[in-house]
Amino acid sequence: MFPLRVFLVVLFGVLVMFQTFSLPGQFAHMAKESPDFAYLRWPATAVTVFWVLCVQVVIVATWKLLSLVENDRIFTATALKWVDAIVWAIAAAWLVLVGVFLYVGFNADDPGLPLLLFLMTTGVTVLGLLMVVMRALLRQATALRTDMEAVI
Repeated sequence: MFPLRVFLVVLFGVLVMFQTFSLPGQFAHMAKESPDFAYLRWPATAVTVFWVLCVQVVIVATWKLLSLVENDRIFTATALKWVDAIVWAIAAAWLVLVGVFLYVGFNADDPGLPLLLFLMTTGVTVLGLLMVVMRALLRQATALRTDMEAVI
């Protein structure tokens, strides 16, 4: 568990740097280099910072779930709340991604970016549905553990 925690901290730190420095700076540079697309600077910054925020929510929830595993409390209502946080973060990111995909798809001259966004949308959809299945499994296991504790 320790290596995973180390990489979660590193990933979170890198994402904070992206959120505060890299993404706003990148879109400011793009607006300066391509004045025709300068109007997209702030919407693109807001959307990408939001996506990074969604990933950060998943990281924090994963950290909390790791703590519950270590304390043998993974089959509790608390764990379900953290899994729900992951599902909702993925759903929020997916919803914004679909909006971006539709906007780009209807305004693109080249099929490359819409195809990439379609691939990303499909991947996030699969990830979200996988988390819904995992949440259902956790609910079942929690109910079974509660029943077993009542019997014992």
